[in-house]
Amino acid sequence: MSPARKLTMMSDIRHAREPLTAAIEVLSAEKIYSNGTRALLPVNLTINQGEFVTLLGPSGCGKSTLLKMIAGLVQPSDGRLMLWRRDSREKAREPLSFVFQEATLMPWSNVHNNVRLPLDLAGVPRAEADTRVREALELVGLGKFAKVLPRELSGGMQMRVSIARGLVTRPKLLLMDEPFGALDEITRNKLDSDLLRLWQEQGLTIVFVTHSIHEAVFLSQRVVMMAARPGRVVEDIAITEPFPRNDDFRVSPAFARDARRLQDSLLQASQSGLE
Repeated sequence: MSPARKLTMMSDIRHAREPLTAAIEVLSAEKIYSNGTRALLPVNLTINQGEFVTLLGPSGCGKSTLLKMIAGLVQPSDGRLMLWRRDSREKAREPLSFVFQEATLMPWSNVHNNVRLPLDLAGVPRAEADTRVREALELVGLGKFAKVLPRELSGGMQMRVSIARGLVTRPKLLLMDEPFGALDEITRNKLDSDLLRLWQEQGLTIVFVTHSIHEAVFLSQRVVMMAARPGRVVEDIAITEPFPRNDDFRVSPAFARDARRLQDSLLQASQSGLE
């Protein structure tokens, strides 16, 4: 048995013995915008600490709205959101980071300074901040690119910088809004693998938005399927393939089975509008 598989089995046994801790609780949270548009029906959803959960569904189903509500970037019209059993609006809570669809880097500033930005905004002393930036860049494989400007990097490397900026605050919760959607398939697959490694090494809880069925199967422990018009959760699907997952999983019968299940669920979600 490989060392990696032994480590995974030990982790599975340990987690099986530990009581689950809710990292996120969405309690009948809904969103109606000022123009009357109902973006989300009341959503009830629990995500436990250490889980990798993906939000999947057709365009306009409220995936990004729900993610931003969890982050506190959008306030629900009704209902509540709890992070580690505390109201999400409280300032004294476990740290979280949000990775957007685009890298959103400062083009005039080098990689090191881009990653250090949230620490500067938080008033972290320079020496400590620089140390944490170096650690974050090493985690994403960009330790040698600290002095490079964003325009000198590929799209995949720019997204690594964005992930490093998310990790530099040492979050417990990482929220990702379709971060790899604009990348080519080879780069996307590589970043998916790297993200799973970081998730396991850092003990993160991750909520990930994607339009890709294959990406959802590869990454997730659970896939929360959402339907549009208006947005709502219609199914919560477990992906039971053990970790670590590698490229062999992408061509396995189990992968094909789970992809077909998500495809059928997505088709039903796309056809189940209420308006």
